Amino acid sequence: MPKKAVFVGSFTSISQIPSNTLPHIAFAGRSNVGKSTLLNSLVGQRKLARTSKTPGRTQALNFFLIDDRYYFVDLPGYGYARAPLKMRREWGTLVDNYVNNVDNLCGMIFLVDCRRDLSEDDKTLLDWLDAKRIPFLPVLTKADKLSRSALLKKGEELKISLGVRPVFFSALRGLGKDELVEKIEILANARREPLPEE
Repeated sequence: MPKKAVFVGSFTSISQIPSNTLPHIAFAGRSNVGKSTLLNSLVGQRKLARTSKTPGRTQALNFFLIDDRYYFVDLPGYGYARAPLKMRREWGTLVDNYVNNVDNLCGMIFLVDCRRDLSEDDKTLLDWLDAKRIPFLPVLTKADKLSRSALLKKGEELKISLGVRPVFFSALRGLGKDELVEKIEILANARREPLPEE
């Protein structure tokens, strides 16, 4: 588990984000998928990332400095239909600009509620990651909501669909936390290869 986690700031434009060369590990998923809860669990702080019962609270790029070595970047959740259309478009543009223009992004933790199927927004994000050759790790959140057999079935379906075995995560039970921390360290220590010039 990280020993030190500090909130750096919320940014609504990539021109505002920290300009150093520290690696970024981003966290993305649909609204209400449990990103803030997962982040707080990973760093052992209950209130580092703001949690809410209202989907769509994260409306900016929230940066957290981890052990003075890399950043966790909490991306705005997507797919919350009750948010105004203009706001949803702004969130999409912000995430698009971040994924496609920030070279420090070394990997993404892609969160999926274990009870849901992949949405069109999920697939769009995965297409962006594929185009930029950004490695990602799928995480099935709220794993305590399914039986073990149902969870294993869902994990196998996601592995077949994405080609990557997901981590099962439950903040309530502590399931998957150590595995996720270990894999985040691997992502943070592996620099992306630059794309060839066209």
